[in-house]
Amino acid sequence: MGPFLWLLLAALVTAVAGLSIKLHLIRRAAGEIARGFQEKLRGDTNTLIDISSRDKAMRELASEINAELRRLRRERLRYQQGDLELKAAVTNISHDLRTPLTAICGYLELLQGEELTEKAEEYTGIIKGRTELLRTLTEELFRYCVVLSDPGGLSVEPVDLGAALETSLASFYAVFTEKGITPEIIMPEERVMRRLDKAALSRVFSNLLSNAAKYSDGDLRVELTVEGRLSFANTCRALSGVEVEKLFDRFYTVEAARKSTGLGLSIARALAERMGGELIAEYIDGSLVMTAVFLN
Repeated sequence: MGPFLWLLLAALVTAVAGLSIKLHLIRRAAGEIARGFQEKLRGDTNTLIDISSRDKAMRELASEINAELRRLRRERLRYQQGDLELKAAVTNISHDLRTPLTAICGYLELLQGEELTEKAEEYTGIIKGRTELLRTLTEELFRYCVVLSDPGGLSVEPVDLGAALETSLASFYAVFTEKGITPEIIMPEERVMRRLDKAALSRVFSNLLSNAAKYSDGDLRVELTVEGRLSFANTCRALSGVEVEKLFDRFYTVEAARKSTGLGLSIARALAERMGGELIAEYIDGSLVMTAVFLN
């Protein structure tokens, strides 16, 4: 092999080695950008992506991503500020409405104790019903805003899920009896313990059972598993799969629940998530299945 071929071979080897090193550096820079991007999205930090590579194209890419991260951070702060202001305003409004609504309800009670004509009794009953609905909505608005605006207000302790569920079911005995519902209850033999807020858990169960009583066609199946999954299933032909997907939306109600505020399930999901759990709604073969999951 002549000197020229040796020189050509050496040049090729050098070029391949150089390209391999450059490719390795680019791949390392891409990994740094990917890890940095995920870290910045997950955490609430003002730091930006920094890479070790001196490659112009990769540094330009990192710079463009940093510019978008700064824009995203500004939008997030603006949203958080607006959200906090809205929650504070709704909380104050709902709190201020409590006193006049309580007075109105009190005077309506007094009025119903007076001698009224048949029409006056009918109108008074309608007014009382609408006032009670408004008071319920005001209370739910207040609770909803308190739940969302106080992320650290939980008192965590060991809780027996089965015992808590039995207590909630017992409190709904009269409601189920009135609606002709005899719940089928399935519990594991062993205790299912989780570290949760007992009052918040009771609220979650209460809202789920209230929803079941509201939508049920006459049946209810409640099951607790040792893994910490609680399902509330009832036949409900009045609902559709599309409506079930919207049940956790704020203020969403269906025609069958016109007296609902549309906040109960939103509150239940918010509380479940704050305790590290999950709340899921499914529509399976004509049945509404609400599942609360507490794995930890």
